[in-house]
Amino acid sequence: PRQSCEYGSLGNVRLGDLKIAAELFHKHPPLLFKLGLPLLVQRTIARTIVLQEIVGKGRFGEVWRGKWCGEDVAVKIFSSRDERSWFREAEIYQTVMLRHENILGFIAADNKDNGTWTQLWLVSEYHEQGSLFDYLNRGMVTVEGMVKLALSVASGLAHLHMEIVGTQGKPAIAHRDLKSKNILVKKNESCAIADLGLAVKHDSVLNTIDIPQNPRVGTRRYMAPEILDDAMNTNIFESFKRADIYSLGLVYWEIARRCSVGGITEEYQLPYYDVVPSDPSIEDMRRVVCEQKLRPNIPNQWQSCEALRVMGRIMRECWHANGAARLTALRVKKSISQLGLQEDSKA
Repeated sequence: PRQSCEYGSLGNVRLGDLKIAAELFHKHPPLLFKLGLPLLVQRTIARTIVLQEIVGKGRFGEVWRGKWCGEDVAVKIFSSRDERSWFREAEIYQTVMLRHENILGFIAADNKDNGTWTQLWLVSEYHEQGSLFDYLNRGMVTVEGMVKLALSVASGLAHLHMEIVGTQGKPAIAHRDLKSKNILVKKNESCAIADLGLAVKHDSVLNTIDIPQNPRVGTRRYMAPEILDDAMNTNIFESFKRADIYSLGLVYWEIARRCSVGGITEEYQLPYYDVVPSDPSIEDMRRVVCEQKLRPNIPNQWQSCEALRVMGRIMRECWHANGAARLTALRVKKSISQLGLQEDSKA
């Protein structure tokens, strides 16, 4: 049964706003996210959430499953010492026109003071399947499943990377920490890109990037060669997008390995599992990726399956040593879209 929401003791938020938000959340969550919520309503929602269980730990704290008005939500809790990270992620999620079915739906941000310490909350949609990393570890995927996962990640990334011009426009955004642990799997087996705390926005009018340019952020295993060897031109926003595409190629390799063809599937592994330690240093990665120019192995048996053959080609074009030679997210999206249509016509 759906629990009711208590509004009366929540200060000067308008009762009508909260009731509308609650109804939208029950009936049509995407519309609630699309509209975006006033800060006071965000704060009030956060204060009516009941935390249920911890579902993960990240770089900046814990992720909980919570209940709001009888519905599951995800609550990412930062400690007060990570206030800059919390503020940054909340700011990116509230970028105008960011909302997209393949980007995690943001609901609210709030700081909660219990008298002893302050917790900083980010509230978002809850996806019970967990991360793509968890999903791939649990089992294999079909060819159709692989195409759906890959297309949805490309769609989310293409939207992130795209600038929408106009008063209600959106800046181009680069993620900077794309990996299977930062992508969530939805109920319908498509993906939503999450963890935008390290993302950067591009102002095309001033041609500026909106944070101090420290290129070496993110997860070392997924860092592009130009980041590992300090050769990235951080004055050009395209450089950040190209580094995302390199990471995307590695994520695709993780997905494709779990694709079952003729009953054959390989166990889940992280990219470069066979050549670097479990927590590789920058130097470990630089030696393998830049000096030895190694990339994850594309098995011969992929040649016998059209979808895997195409995925292998896309991966190679994503993790090219020269960033300028890599595909764009939109090009990847179009190629996988065509692959999906071919697979549908066979079915």
